Amino acid sequence: MFNRDLFKKMKPDAIFINCSRGDLVDQEALLWAVSSSVIAAAGLDVTTPEPLPTDSPLLDPSLRGKLVIFPHIGSASNRTRENMAMLAAENLIAGLSGRPMPSPL
Repeated sequence: MFNRDLFKKMKPDAIFINCSRGDLVDQEALLWAVSSSVIAAAGLDVTTPEPLPTDSPLLDPSLRGKLVIFPHIGSASNRTRENMAMLAAENLIAGLSGRPMPSPL
């Protein structure tokens, strides 16, 4: 887990990026690291909870330029959604026909 101790070990010009799981980051420690200039900036694609409540300290306007939070929508392009729908349909048809699914996971 990324906590105060780990943020203290980072260089002051470090930019922390989390696009894996929100629970891997102690968000209070991240807030401290960014607001205290322990690290230069951070970008989050995931948070805990998701979405953040509107009163979350991570959304403080004074952190703009130092902390960027993106909605977790990496798969939201039309092409990706169409591909996901096609794969789901192909899996369903194969499963109902007794054939191996093209992508069982």
